[in-house]
Amino acid sequence: MFRRSHLKILLIGSSGVGKSALMNQYVNNRFSSRYRATIGADFLSKEVHIDGRTITVQIWDTAGTERFQALGTALYRGSDCCLLVFDVTSSSSFQALEKWHKQLMWQIEPGEEASFPVAVIGNKTDLENREVFSEEAEEWSMLHEATYFETSAKAATNVQDVFEWAIRNVLKHDLFRKVPRRCYWNRKETCTSGRCRKGSGQLE
Repeated sequence: MFRRSHLKILLIGSSGVGKSALMNQYVNNRFSSRYRATIGADFLSKEVHIDGRTITVQIWDTAGTERFQALGTALYRGSDCCLLVFDVTSSSSFQALEKWHKQLMWQIEPGEEASFPVAVIGNKTDLENREVFSEEAEEWSMLHEATYFETSAKAATNVQDVFEWAIRNVLKHDLFRKVPRRCYWNRKETCTSGRCRKGSGQLE
């Protein structure tokens, strides 16, 4: 068993579902009602203390539009957990989860599909014009072996719970990993390249 000091959480889903808002609410305790589409990808880091350990969490927010799909392989590389996000007021964003989940499964390391931590996030529960209800989303999540949460980035509802679940499940996943992931850049268990600190050379 090895003890990590960094982990990478990936947010994927259709454009406008609130991925950036969830990330900003968790890291900065801030919400903005002004929508700005993510161009390619963006990430924020947060240092967390959990079970007596200090871990730097990198949260990657990916563009939900088709023209950035080619970035997929680079963005998924080194991810430790994935949050599939949809908007509960948009049935089309929920239906698109199938596509996003399939893309995720293509990127996960062979043999880790069953244990890789995945959660489905139904966001924007503060809005009234709901189109996707809990029962349907929970059933889809169960069929795809994912944990389901409902959140409101605006009201900060369950946002902390989601990311704490992600962190704890990554650490739990590590307990069953026979060897540590190696740095993508220098293939060593401990990165000395310096590039990992920027997020692009995350341990894989």
